[in-house]
Amino acid sequence: MNRLLLTALPSLLFVGAVTACGADEPVAAPTPTSTTTTTSNAPAGPPPAPEPAVDGQCPYLGTPFVQEANGQLVRKVRLSADQPNPACFFYANATEVQLSVWVFEGGPEAAEAVVDRAAPVADSNPATEPAGWEGGSLTSDEGAVYAVSKGGSAVVVTSNQKQTIKARKVVKQVVANLGL
Repeated sequence: MNRLLLTALPSLLFVGAVTACGADEPVAAPTPTSTTTTTSNAPAGPPPAPEPAVDGQCPYLGTPFVQEANGQLVRKVRLSADQPNPACFFYANATEVQLSVWVFEGGPEAAEAVVDRAAPVADSNPATEPAGWEGGSLTSDEGAVYAVSKGGSAVVVTSNQKQTIKARKVVKQVVANLGL
């Protein structure tokens, strides 16, 4: 026991000396910090554009219709992972997408944002077909886009052809096929 006391005594004396040299005032306990979370009613913007994920057949648009509407043979079709209506990508060859179709369903603000990103209102021609749908159409060096929304739905068609009439024809067919 004496040995234990001799071993522990220097440590106890050191702790006592350090405590005695400390401040005379009591040390306040740390105050808990709080985190404030703010929410904004501003729209978060459109969701990211879909990407091709798997080979397959477009569930709402037939390949023969796309070939006729866009004027090119379809070599393969790829689908995005989105459900229930995946985006469809129709290829002219192994790597070139000739036509893509994206059906978006969500809130009205998000649907309008999807359309505005594809065919910005400031830079595009007004698109008003099918009846009751609104958006824009435009051409570029890469082709044409026709994008419209109604309520919480949006349909965006891009084509490697420079005639928006081809993309518009596809939009009208998609809206009819899905009963939107």
